[in-house]
Amino acid sequence: MGLEEEIEELEQEIAETPYNKSTEQHIGRLKAKLADKKEKFEQQQSSSGGGPGYAVEKTGDATVALVGFPSVGKSTLLNALTNADSDVGAYEFTTLDVNPGMLQYRGANIQLLDVPGLISGAASGRGDGQEVLSVIRTADLVVFMLSVFELQQYDRLHEELRKNKIRLDTDSPRVSVRKKAKDGISVTASVDLDLDKETVKSVLQERGFINADVTIGEQVGIDRLVDGVMDNRVYLPSIVTVNKVDLIERDYLDTVHGQLRERGVDPEDAVFISAEAERGLDALKQRIWTELGLIRVYMDKPSRGIDYEEPLVLRAGDTVDDACHKLGGSFEERFRFARVSGPSAKHDEQQVGRSHELADEDVLRIITRK
Repeated sequence: MGLEEEIEELEQEIAETPYNKSTEQHIGRLKAKLADKKEKFEQQQSSSGGGPGYAVEKTGDATVALVGFPSVGKSTLLNALTNADSDVGAYEFTTLDVNPGMLQYRGANIQLLDVPGLISGAASGRGDGQEVLSVIRTADLVVFMLSVFELQQYDRLHEELRKNKIRLDTDSPRVSVRKKAKDGISVTASVDLDLDKETVKSVLQERGFINADVTIGEQVGIDRLVDGVMDNRVYLPSIVTVNKVDLIERDYLDTVHGQLRERGVDPEDAVFISAEAERGLDALKQRIWTELGLIRVYMDKPSRGIDYEEPLVLRAGDTVDDACHKLGGSFEERFRFARVSGPSAKHDEQQVGRSHELADEDVLRIITRK
């Protein structure tokens, strides 16, 4: 029996096994085994030239993947938002064409990637699916693009990404595993786990652990536990944008909102656009900026003053040290202290060290040793 057949059998057994306390341990073992088989299958595909192995050269301050089925308008949107021309501007990653464009917004250069339209079965390799999904894994943000007439596509897109170990709008599980020489598997949790500790041990044993210390810092189900143990998932934020809204009547919006709610998407969180008519694009740019968590820091340059035209673009939570690192050159080695004015400062020209956390529209001057 091949790996594909074994995977199908495991998935069927999991689907047919009712979940309760008496079956929890068994299901835990099955899901751990399934994750292991899928990993081996992907490695098999890769070694035979049929799996992932494509990389996108990331440029700019952040990278966004436009994800959708064919003909939803991704190319039209890319052209409307950026300097791209997706008809002639494609560049090739072996057999995979990815159309890139650069969105310039608030002083930031945001790389947009129009990946080929996903189809059902992409995670299993259909239609260059593995290659497409491997590109998405490198992004900083996923933008789902849906036709207002085919919102059900969201379910399949979300599932394809999940099958390829992409977890959306959630943090990685607070699960750590440390191997040890003896004494079996011990489980320590900072919360009162709903999962039985024997189930946790079964999952670890299925992954080949014999002696290990497992620390769990949150309430986890079996799926989150497996994700934490596998430690090869990618966690990305996402946005849902609904295209072609100029083609519907206003009274159809209630139906659209209802279909979004059925899929766990708050209509107020979705961005409604018409790529063709270039409607709603300002709102989409703002949302991309917000979800990426970008901030602008204006550098106060000696003898030249404050540069408001080309800000240093960082991420929320970044520090003066991160600014020095991005600036490069000798700033890291020769750093003495910095002066900050703006939202993060207690007062203008506040003297700060490397660990000071910067905020959007701060003004930063770095003082270096001569």
